[in-house]
Amino acid sequence: MGFNAHLQRLYVPAAEMGLVPSVDMSTLRVRLADLAKINLPHESRIRLILTKDNGTVYVGIQPFAPLSESVYHDGVHTITSSVTRSDPRIKGTDFITQSAEQRKLIKGDVFEVLLTHNGKILEGMTSNFYAVEYVVVSHAVAKQPPAAKLITARSGILLGVTRRAVLRLARGEGMSIEYRAPRYAVGEKFDEAFLTSSSRGIVPIISIDESPVGEGEVGDWTKRLMKAYQEYVERKAEEIVGDR
Repeated sequence: MGFNAHLQRLYVPAAEMGLVPSVDMSTLRVRLADLAKINLPHESRIRLILTKDNGTVYVGIQPFAPLSESVYHDGVHTITSSVTRSDPRIKGTDFITQSAEQRKLIKGDVFEVLLTHNGKILEGMTSNFYAVEYVVVSHAVAKQPPAAKLITARSGILLGVTRRAVLRLARGEGMSIEYRAPRYAVGEKFDEAFLTSSSRGIVPIISIDESPVGEGEVGDWTKRLMKAYQEYVERKAEEIVGDR
């Protein structure tokens, strides 16, 4: 999913830094395709690392283990931390060291640590974050679900490939988008919330710092986006298979 976009996140920053990767993009695509065959018919998780000193590209591959269905059905619990990325536009390995203590907090019921600045939620440690706010419409028809606005930061975050697709799908479902960091610490009410990442898709959030989000269960708009995203993934996957 979004293969070209993922590779661009490696090659574009490299060009801006004056780095020449040890392998060109077209060759890397072929080599990654060959590596992915190792775990067929199952999926693989592939990680790319570009060294800043000489441009060497390292590839790591392992079998991909999807999340339990209960994660999507029941939602997850999250906590907040004031740590942020030093350079949010680059997915640098230095952030792994910087956030080592926060990563230890992901255990038990805690699924993700949300990164905050001045009381605003920027993103998840390994994901993008979104709040859903219901919009009251005076002429709304009875029994119709409320209109909704999606609130998500646009600056100070690592822009995810899945995020781009989800924002398009949200507009297609009739949601409006407000680009700003949700104000968690000042009491802004979230009717729903979720996170996204390439390997996990859309994951509903039911609590932040032990306080329930909305009704403390997976919301209707989040379910709607999850369904739309799954259909999008299946549709795109069929196109890829058809091109072979």
